[in-house]
Amino acid sequence: MAGLLLALAARPAQVQAQTPLNPVQPWGSWLVGTVQLPGSPTHRWGGFAEVQVRTNAVFNDYFYHELKAGASFDIDPNFTAVIAGGRYSTSDYQDLGAGPLNTEKRLWEQIILTQYSHRLKLEHRYRIEQRWFTFRDDRTEFRQRFRYRLNGFLPLNHKKIEPGTAFLVAYDEIFLNPKGPVFERNRVYGGVGYQFNKNFIVQVGYVNQANYNYTTTQGQFVLQNTAAKNNVVLNLTYKLLRRDAPPTESLPSQPD
Repeated sequence: MAGLLLALAARPAQVQAQTPLNPVQPWGSWLVGTVQLPGSPTHRWGGFAEVQVRTNAVFNDYFYHELKAGASFDIDPNFTAVIAGGRYSTSDYQDLGAGPLNTEKRLWEQIILTQYSHRLKLEHRYRIEQRWFTFRDDRTEFRQRFRYRLNGFLPLNHKKIEPGTAFLVAYDEIFLNPKGPVFERNRVYGGVGYQFNKNFIVQVGYVNQANYNYTTTQGQFVLQNTAAKNNVVLNLTYKLLRRDAPPTESLPSQPD
């Protein structure tokens, strides 16, 4: 009996020793500029264009950028289909002159379902991505990915997000890899925003992005080493409005 108790007491220490540690990462930053053309009941077609820059430290040590654009179609006021694409480039922030570590061309298809209550606005986004990579050593690779994001908006001083409205925003997004490990990434965001007028919206927030993998011994999802990172996010959105479109509420969602 004494030997059994000693074995059980020693097991947690062994499991802990086998679990990879995730060292604390420096904070980074995401700078996002978006132009949106929302759809409306009279003009169902819309679109967006976006540029995004990421840094390894807060507003310093640039290493990554995205350029992307897409078209949307409002099937009904709460159901939108989107097709879009982009180019993504990742570099070594300590050696930018050596060129990108890899570049990615991406195409995706998605549907967005929205729910409006008295104040709370919910958005469900389902996306399928096709991704073509080119690495510095001229290797190429094709990957696919599935994503689901639950996004919530809460206007503070109005019932709708309209000119003069301050609002809270939060989302959680999961990334699924069909080749495995299936649960690839989780992204959690929280922030505050303000719509100054009919066109201009600013959001400031925080995002934690963590990549996941299987352990070799326990078969459980654990954080990879150096994979989880906190970032400050600054997002500037400019809405293009049609003159003859009736006023409708459109959520200032981040396309990425």
